[in-house]
Amino acid sequence: MNASDLLALDATRLSQLIARRELSCRELMGATLARIEALNPRFNAIVSLRDPQQLLDEAGERDAQLARGERLGWMHGFPLAVKDLSHAAGLPTSMGSPIAPRTPARSDSLHVARMRSAGAIVIGKTNTPEFGLGSHTYNTVFGTTLNAYDPALSAGGSSGGAAVALALGMLPVADGSDMGGSLRNPAAFNNVIGFRPSRGRVPGAPEDDLFLQQLGTEGPMARTVEDAARLLAVQAGFDPRLPLSLEGALPSPDVLRLDGETRGLRIGWLGSIWPGLPLAPGVRELCDIALQTFRDLGCEVAPHQFDVPREQNWTAWLRLRQLLVGGKLGAAHADPALRGKLKPEARWEIEQSQLLDAAALYQASVYRSNVYRAFLRAFERFDFVVAPTAQVFPFDATLAWPKSVGGVESDTYHRWMEIVTPFTLAGLPTLNVRAGFSGEGLPMGLQIAGPVHADMAVLRLGHAYDVACGWGNVRPSTIA
Repeated sequence: MNASDLLALDATRLSQLIARRELSCRELMGATLARIEALNPRFNAIVSLRDPQQLLDEAGERDAQLARGERLGWMHGFPLAVKDLSHAAGLPTSMGSPIAPRTPARSDSLHVARMRSAGAIVIGKTNTPEFGLGSHTYNTVFGTTLNAYDPALSAGGSSGGAAVALALGMLPVADGSDMGGSLRNPAAFNNVIGFRPSRGRVPGAPEDDLFLQQLGTEGPMARTVEDAARLLAVQAGFDPRLPLSLEGALPSPDVLRLDGETRGLRIGWLGSIWPGLPLAPGVRELCDIALQTFRDLGCEVAPHQFDVPREQNWTAWLRLRQLLVGGKLGAAHADPALRGKLKPEARWEIEQSQLLDAAALYQASVYRSNVYRAFLRAFERFDFVVAPTAQVFPFDATLAWPKSVGGVESDTYHRWMEIVTPFTLAGLPTLNVRAGFSGEGLPMGLQIAGPVHADMAVLRLGHAYDVACGWGNVRPSTIA
């Protein structure tokens, strides 16, 4: 099998071939490193790449383990690049920021440790915007990550490096994280899969705030829904250091199955969620066409009007995000030597957080609860709800962020990502699947969301849709 055919295989197939010793870990690592050498200088998805010879030697050790009958898990021998907001022992965690220390991390983040225990070989990191702020992957440390389908355009973010590496065959699966669409948006922009699990399904870092940090979560990214589900099974599971993490492990990734009946499932089409929420021309029309795949699967699709005021959702999002960002980065902002090195969007978040009082935060929590209850009412009528993943198609990579959407000026750096925020606030399991391509050949995605803790149900529907739609067969021209 030539390298191009090898790297086109999904992770499930790669895992099977490695387990049967029909494919060596060293062969997979060699093909991966060659692909990175060929394409990464142009697309800038992977950063802090480790020494290739050391990686080949580690892959050889994985082969020796298999020869002794020792298989670590589903990811045995997989090359893995960790999103550069998470720790991977031996590599710096730059977070895309010039103020982050350059010393290597001494230990793995929890989900990284779980992937390493399942046999993954950490080869480096994937690029991210500074501190993960904004859905466009650029920073002053490593530069800009470019879209896999058009390198003049944005890859999305903050898991932009992960999405591009997947789309270009540099990785079989990838970890990402999502607060404001950071798994979903880059997946949509690069025609791959990104799953934001239920809050607590994939525990965060034990050193993080244990009770307030509820907007962001780690999760899986892949080229198929099946691969994403298997990676989720590796990442998920209760940890007593994280009191809000969920009890109950998912099925082993080796036996996990996503087959299920789709006929008769009720799907609520949210459209733009609110009538006044702007979408770029062509986004809604493309997603309307994509809905036919659900109907072809026997699902019942009907429009649904989300019944919580848009400004309640946005106010809750702004204030709670400002609370978290301001708390995390406030000390850096207070230091005159560091303040000027923060990106303007980070300074804005921190300065806004300093204007908040207890009453404003309490009201934000009330509004957030209203958003959750609005979804509860939707799920009385529907099994799942669906909306576009993004309000815009991939945009000029030289821009900091889209200054307008559909002719409507953006009043913040993240207003163009508003369509993802209600799912974040409600903590719903939300999956990006492929919606197809614009007339200019630009990818777009659909968000499928289900009730809290219905992660596997969302993945089963997404799997059926993804197999039926066929958009996963459209690869970037550089590797097609």
